[in-house]
Amino acid sequence: MTLFSCGNCRKPLTGDLKEARPSRNTDQRSRHRIAPPRMVQGAYAISQDASLFILHPDDVPGTAPHPDHERRNGCCGLDGQDGPNLVCAACGADVATKQSDCWTQNLVALTAAAVVSGAESPA
Repeated sequence: MTLFSCGNCRKPLTGDLKEARPSRNTDQRSRHRIAPPRMVQGAYAISQDASLFILHPDDVPGTAPHPDHERRNGCCGLDGQDGPNLVCAACGADVATKQSDCWTQNLVALTAAAVVSGAESPA
C-alpha cells in the first residue's frame, strides 16, 4: 500500500492506495456527460513514462483547487489543459491535474516530481 504526500511540505495528499491497472476507456461518452472514473477508488496507476500517478478523483483529500481560476477551465468539469489545477491543501504547491470535463477522461494525475510516495505507517 502506498501513501502520496506533497514533495514540498510532506503533508499527505492521499490515503492508503494500492497499485492497479486503469479501467478500460471505452470512449463512449455522450455530449455533456462526464465519463466514469479511469481508476477505481483506492487504487493508482503509473503512467507509461512514469511522470504521473493516475488516481480516482475522490482519492486526493489533501488537495484543493488551484487559486488561479485560469487553471480551472472546462464546460462540465475541469479540462486539465492549462497546467496543474490542484494544489497541496497545506502549502499551496502545484501537485496534480484533474480532468473531469465531458470530453476528457475522469481522473486525477499527480505529478511524480511534485510528490513523494511511500508505505503508510501502521496505526
